[in-house]
Amino acid sequence: MSDVLVVSEHRRGELRDVSYEAITAGRELADARGGDLRVAAIGGDVDGFAEDLNREGVDAVHAVANGEEFDHNVYQSAVGALLERTDAGTVVIPNSVNGLDYAPAVAEEHDLPLVTDAIGFEYDDGLTVTREMYGSKVETTVDVDGDRFVLTVRGGEWAPAEGVGDATVESVEVDHPESGARVTGFEEVAGGDVDISEADVLVSVGRGIEEEENLELVEELADALGATLSASRPIVDNGWLPKNRQVGQSGKVVTPDVYIAIGISGAVQHVAGMKGSDTIVAINTDPNAPIFDIADYGVVGDLFDVVPELIDEFA
Repeated sequence: MSDVLVVSEHRRGELRDVSYEAITAGRELADARGGDLRVAAIGGDVDGFAEDLNREGVDAVHAVANGEEFDHNVYQSAVGALLERTDAGTVVIPNSVNGLDYAPAVAEEHDLPLVTDAIGFEYDDGLTVTREMYGSKVETTVDVDGDRFVLTVRGGEWAPAEGVGDATVESVEVDHPESGARVTGFEEVAGGDVDISEADVLVSVGRGIEEEENLELVEELADALGATLSASRPIVDNGWLPKNRQVGQSGKVVTPDVYIAIGISGAVQHVAGMKGSDTIVAINTDPNAPIFDIADYGVVGDLFDVVPELIDEFA
């Protein structure tokens, strides 16, 4: 049972980015195990989802039509049925609210080891998973006994799968136990005007801005670049920007094409939320600031001198 089953995730009619990232992780694992990569689309527009999930490297897509939104019982029974009907011995699930809802149930029902929140792994006659603990201050490894297991993967740690594949698409009928819960609708939570996790370019500001009135300077740069403004936790804690603008472990995980960190030192909690950015630019007066350890480009200088120069260049 060397195949790998990736369970995709959707919300309000759209596949979430972590679905494509999980495909990349699943393909790596399938290659190491010498097996095929299978992807499950459960509920919602399974035909449309199956077409979108047919990315390069996917060998089979299993479409399980039942309901429109997430249901614990449906996902648990669907994944269980696919484990029994295919050669999949490993399940890869997004480390999300939904994923963490049913992953333990699948593992318990099928007597499989469960490792959550993976940020990396190696497979050589056995799985070794890399995880972070204590607010990302400690990186640990977990060795998994056996060839069959359930793994949840953190969003933003793998590149999303791309290209068009030639996977077989199969509709799967599954008998589901009657659920005691159902989705009756969605209510928007007041969280601000933007979703920074969807931005292509982020200009992020930290405590180096010194005073709230100085935010206007960074906002001007963001406007010149056509970027979205975000921040580290101290800015939000001070009430200078709303919570929905916060990047980091206690904020949002972002993976923009370009991330410009202005006056941000690079604490591990912040880095955990933006290290998956394609290109990182850091501006800081301290040449030893940890942010420079992960930056692709760095400017050691006073932001009040550097940012106006950038505005003049791009305005």
